[in-house]
Amino acid sequence: MEPAAALQPVVAVRRSGGGATTARVSYSKERELKTTLLELLIYITFLVTLSLMTFGMVSTNMYYLNKVMEDLFVEQTSSESSGINFRSIKSQADFWEFAEGPLLDGLYWSTWYDNRTVTDLKNASYIFYENLLLGVAQIRQLKVRNNTCSIYPYFQPFLKSCYSRYSYKAEDKSDFGLKDEPEWKYVSASSFSPWYWGSVGFYRSGGFIVTLPRSKQESMEKLASLRKNGWITHGTRAVFIDFSTFNANINLFCIVRLVVEFPATGGALTSFQIHSVKLLRYVSYYDYFLASCEVAFCLFILTFIIQEAIEITRLKMEYFRSAWNWLDMLLIAVSILAICFNIYRTIEVSLLMEELLSNAHVYPDFYFLAFWQVIYDNVIAINVFFAWIKIFKYVSFSKTMTQLSSTLSRCAKDIIGFAIMFFIIFIAYAQFSHLVFGPQVDDFSTFQNCIFSQFRIVLGDFNFESLEVNSILGPIYYISFVFFVFFVLLNMFLAIINDTYSEVKADFAVIPNEELHIADLFRQSYNKALVKLKLRKPETDLGDENLERSKEFPSTKRKDTSKPSKGGSPHEKRHPKPPKLQKESLHRSDSVAASQSSVSPEEFQRLLRQTSELEKELNSANAKLSRIMKSMQQLKNASGKTTQ
Repeated sequence: MEPAAALQPVVAVRRSGGGATTARVSYSKERELKTTLLELLIYITFLVTLSLMTFGMVSTNMYYLNKVMEDLFVEQTSSESSGINFRSIKSQADFWEFAEGPLLDGLYWSTWYDNRTVTDLKNASYIFYENLLLGVAQIRQLKVRNNTCSIYPYFQPFLKSCYSRYSYKAEDKSDFGLKDEPEWKYVSASSFSPWYWGSVGFYRSGGFIVTLPRSKQESMEKLASLRKNGWITHGTRAVFIDFSTFNANINLFCIVRLVVEFPATGGALTSFQIHSVKLLRYVSYYDYFLASCEVAFCLFILTFIIQEAIEITRLKMEYFRSAWNWLDMLLIAVSILAICFNIYRTIEVSLLMEELLSNAHVYPDFYFLAFWQVIYDNVIAINVFFAWIKIFKYVSFSKTMTQLSSTLSRCAKDIIGFAIMFFIIFIAYAQFSHLVFGPQVDDFSTFQNCIFSQFRIVLGDFNFESLEVNSILGPIYYISFVFFVFFVLLNMFLAIINDTYSEVKADFAVIPNEELHIADLFRQSYNKALVKLKLRKPETDLGDENLERSKEFPSTKRKDTSKPSKGGSPHEKRHPKPPKLQKESLHRSDSVAASQSSVSPEEFQRLLRQTSELEKELNSANAKLSRIMKSMQQLKNASGKTTQ
């Protein structure tokens, strides 16, 4: 589906019926512009529908709910825990101190701020008195087996155990400790359960699971028992704390996951995920309005699929040569993927909701539903991005937009060449920084961090003091990188864009500007409306007069009247035009003829290339003639010497 004005520029050529031709060209431009504006209006309607549907999925309440949960379970400390909080966990002992202190204080709210017992809780916990704790919380750990790493022979007499970093093959699934209790037995998870990407590992679902009781006192006793019996061992590599809440005031579920990783290096690394999602979609009248937007979105996508299928059938392989058509296909593909995710998520919520809430003494795994909701949100975000980019396709009838697109297309090869040179230097510096600063500086600890850190250096957002761990190579790296990348390469990139834009602007300056602008179209429509309402008298311009004349007289009569007779009219014989007036009339006719002929940018570039090729051929022919003349002169001289 290509906009007519963008793909079919009209070229007007001077003919015998100049006024009629100009009128037809003007009408053709007006029609194409109206067609493009109609397509733009339809697409804006689709974009508004998509925006209403997507922005109805998020709200500021989600941010505030996430912030409240983060402050409570990640930042807040307990008076009985020696100031420990989740972020400050550095060892197994710190974990148990957090679990028995701030974690239980945040999960169980049984009294008001004045220590009065809440009587209407009905054996349920309301975090901040507003967020219902769904079921109970769950603590899960993943372990690795002993002797899963290789020890150098010299150290084997000193080391009796060796626990590698976490991997699926090294995972320990055997029972341990108090084997009669469920907390000490391995529980397998579904193969469709999402994995967790932590700081030092990629962790699967399942493991050794502890379900906390409904009361705070029983939970504290259970955690104390696990701590005394050594539930966390040398092979423990990650501990997950999961729970879910529901806030009926704003119809939002909040799924919280706190993760403590115990890497093979020792110590502890903390991370967390807090997702506020709207799993119950259709509750209020506004939700049903969003449902109607979803139906309209599906109809739009179906219409676009039919249009693109017709275009592919009509154009065949020519269809795939346009970048806009590839963008259309990408937008349709992402939209279909989003629709499939939405249907799957809605079905899963309707099937699992009742099952998850049936038993209040088990952990309801809403993390699975939240994971797919986040995936759906990400797909919709990509869809909205490409939908907004597609607007450039419909505004390409503007001269400014055409200049910009021509600039990018003309300098594409130069930019690709520059990008290759830029990334060669950029990756060389990234690998250098990773090897030199990686063991000491967090910003260069991984190769990905090196890439991001160097982009931050280019933008000026970087702490130079972190490079002082190497007092010699640090300043050399920083100064040389800034010089070559910032002062040399970036200025080369800007010079490529600048020069190409200047060339494109110069090319457009020599093309006669006869395009019909949107303001002209609106002005004409406004004037016609005033004339129809009899608020303004009709006005005819030169093009309209010529068009009326072309309609009144046949083509032969128009040809006869446009050419004067040999003898001239009596009026011309009695009153001949002065030479000055004849020159002005001739000059005026030439200017009118020039203004009535317009050439599209593509046609101009083609003619320019043909002119250059013709010039080369003429130069080649001239050189050949010169050689022939020189040879003839040499033959003439040789024959003269022979006769002598």
